[in-house]
Amino acid sequence: MKLLTTVSALTIAAAGVANADCGEVVMSDVGWTDITTTTSAAKHVLEALGYEVDVKVLSVPVTFASLESDDVDVFLGNWMPAQSGAIGPYLESGEIEAINVNLEGTKYTLAVPTYAYEAGLQSYADIHKFRDELDGKIYGIEPGNEGNAYLVSLTEENKFDLEGFEVVESSEQGMLAQVSRYYKDQEPVVFLGWEPHPMNANFDLKYLPGGEDFFGGEGVVHTVTRKGYSEECPNLGKLFGQMDFSLEMENGIMGKILDDGEDADDATMEWIKANPEAVLAWVDGVTTADGEDGAAAVKEELGL
Repeated sequence: MKLLTTVSALTIAAAGVANADCGEVVMSDVGWTDITTTTSAAKHVLEALGYEVDVKVLSVPVTFASLESDDVDVFLGNWMPAQSGAIGPYLESGEIEAINVNLEGTKYTLAVPTYAYEAGLQSYADIHKFRDELDGKIYGIEPGNEGNAYLVSLTEENKFDLEGFEVVESSEQGMLAQVSRYYKDQEPVVFLGWEPHPMNANFDLKYLPGGEDFFGGEGVVHTVTRKGYSEECPNLGKLFGQMDFSLEMENGIMGKILDDGEDADDATMEWIKANPEAVLAWVDGVTTADGEDGAAAVKEELGL
């Protein structure tokens, strides 16, 4: 009787681990349009599978801290190698786990309009030569971003003769609005640029060499989770391990959001309906929250 009780307890415990806190998926969106896009796509699929989804808008540092504290389950926007310094300690401790490379071929570093590049602003080492034309400013993104911190460190340590430059922190939209004003008047501007993003179609850009020690060259984006998430919620671990994106997908959806003013969920749903084969690949072998056929549910709920 004692043996049966012990076996039963172990069985119940194992079942509990497999289903612990798995009915609701808590995700972080750091406010970048590419991550809003991929998070929205995941939300549509998760809800079609019967899961509840809670998306929290957090900065990158707070996202990593929240994954460590188990307040967030999944983050689709770990840009590497740019975020290596910020996420490295969490990965080394095992408090955050990288479970998938969801995007390849990314770019992330300082950029300039091509007309500024052709005028001689062709690397980090050239920026100081244009101090007056640039009004001593480099435009970054949201406060707390590790890319901004790196740029600030360049000014504080006078690397590339950048002492005295101001790193202007703003939202993605605010930064790009400022770039647009300079671009319209064909004035030089230096800012944090990245791909995927429709800025690459809206502006004729060049990415500057010089920041490879931090930003690297072409990069990748990882899907990361809190510790043990894939083991506790194997169905969700399988889904997120298969959820891959493309530059073409993200550039297209982001263009609808930023250029056409579409709601992110609406723009993402349009893409899903137009690309059912990609979505069905994500749910291959995945079940609904209650164990039913995941592909069938996604087809029905999303109208594929």
